[in-house]
Amino acid sequence: MSAFVRAIGTATPPHDIHHAFIDWASARIDPAMRPVFRRMASRAGIGHRWSVLADPVGPGGFYAGRMPGTEARMAVYADRAPALARDAVEALAQRIDCGGITHLVVASCTGFVAPGIDQILARSLGLSPSVERTLIGFMGCYAAAAALRTARHIVRSEPMARVLVVTVELSTLHLQDTHAIEPLLAMLQFGDGAAAALVTSEAGGIALGTPFAAALPDSADLIRWTITDQGFAMHLDGAVPGRIGHALADPAFVARVTGGVPPAELFWAVHAGGRSILDAVGHALALPPDALAQSRRVLAEKGNMSSVTLMAVLAAMLADPPPQRQGVALAFGPGLAAEGLALEHVG
Repeated sequence: MSAFVRAIGTATPPHDIHHAFIDWASARIDPAMRPVFRRMASRAGIGHRWSVLADPVGPGGFYAGRMPGTEARMAVYADRAPALARDAVEALAQRIDCGGITHLVVASCTGFVAPGIDQILARSLGLSPSVERTLIGFMGCYAAAAALRTARHIVRSEPMARVLVVTVELSTLHLQDTHAIEPLLAMLQFGDGAAAALVTSEAGGIALGTPFAAALPDSADLIRWTITDQGFAMHLDGAVPGRIGHALADPAFVARVTGGVPPAELFWAVHAGGRSILDAVGHALALPPDALAQSRRVLAEKGNMSSVTLMAVLAAMLADPPPQRQGVALAFGPGLAAEGLALEHVG
């Protein structure tokens, strides 16, 4: 029994905050380092990032004056995250009939609320109280792979299941008060977004094949979130791309990910965690220059939306199918760990 991603809908908030953030961050950095920061920002491969916050670093914005506490940030999450998730579900419903949902799988790592966002969303959508809910929290960027893997397991065990998979992240709620260039460059990557997919046993779209997961050795501190009194502080070490490249240089690991198929013969839905990460994947796997074009486009148009990003790449591939029939979904996150699934485009 196979499971298929039949369709995906995506949503981003209306406020483009990328260039305002660059100006704000530049003003905080030592003047001697500002040209370095701006040069690195221009090379990030990001043109836009979207936020639920209107002009957050401008006069009167959410971060104007004193940085808000975690309580204030979570209040915004509780209000805006379910609404943005619903926007993604409504975008999905424009592509396919979303009636008869039996299971709801929600992934999010940028906020906490109880009752959970899964319950809030289910109630907002008018889903049956009997819908089985699963909430995947704090797994970071590879949570989309875990959510799709969970949906696959459900459908393979219950062929009549209709699983709604939702990822939603409000990363811009976690701006930190810092003058250091490295964390500012990490914050430069992240934006808000949501995605929703319907997974069923009915053939169509993209088939979800064998999942894989691997924790990379000696890398637990390279990507991490720290919960503070002023939101969640992201640490994204500059060594991450090199460590990913090193892992993908291991033939045994690559064979496990690809099933023994040469990487260049597959399509690649890679989480757009940053330009340097995409460069590392492409170089290590010796992929053709355009193999990660969809991932780079998502990064350019929306930035890194944590768990939403891989779903956005898959949505792009459903809209514009790659020439290869078989492929791989691949994402990286805290740990440092890699998660993904084999894919097959069935139209």
